[in-house]
Amino acid sequence: MTALGLALLLAPLWHLWWSDVVAGRAQEQAVARMTDLLEESGSAERPVVTGAGAGPPPVASRPAYGELIGIVYVPRFGRDYARPVAEGTDPDVLDTLGLGHYPSTAMPGELGNFAVAGHRQSNGKALDLVHTLRPGDRIHVRTAEAYYTYSYRGSEIVRPEETRVLAPAPTDPASAPTERLLTLTTCHPRYGASERFVARAVLTSWRPSSAGAPAEIAGAVTAAGRA
Repeated sequence: MTALGLALLLAPLWHLWWSDVVAGRAQEQAVARMTDLLEESGSAERPVVTGAGAGPPPVASRPAYGELIGIVYVPRFGRDYARPVAEGTDPDVLDTLGLGHYPSTAMPGELGNFAVAGHRQSNGKALDLVHTLRPGDRIHVRTAEAYYTYSYRGSEIVRPEETRVLAPAPTDPASAPTERLLTLTTCHPRYGASERFVARAVLTSWRPSSAGAPAEIAGAVTAAGRA
């Protein structure tokens, strides 16, 4: 094989690897920045509350496009897994920040479907390990208002045009929502994009920010603050 042929063969692999490096750094910086902002807002003059929240969870107002909403922690993906989630799902959000919120869907903790998209094999690979989730695994979302804990239910593979997965009640799009869901969407198969992998979780608990992080992600939250 000639040097030119080898270079042409390796160029896509180099681009894929480098995009992961660049996006990974950007996501780490965004997590650190968001953690600082959340710590500052948490230290503002508000009563300190301990333990799980009671009643309906607080819901933040919808941010402007590209603005950070919070941080997503998935222990199944690694002890220190933490990725920022921002408003919007266009490439300028997903290629740098990792996770993007579908603007037409619910906010964290809100009744309905909080739907998020992320890359699987490029630009930081925020959802590369989505297929490893098991029923009961917890997905935590941290915002200025609260920590929301969702319990993983299961997954399905759909065609890209099947937008019903973003509906407030995905299993019955014509009905009103009765649950607070979290949906993760990414490309499928793992090294392709002909379909979409859709992972679904349901809110099982929440706690105000002043109560501190759930024990399962306390280490990851602390680590993110040191980044």
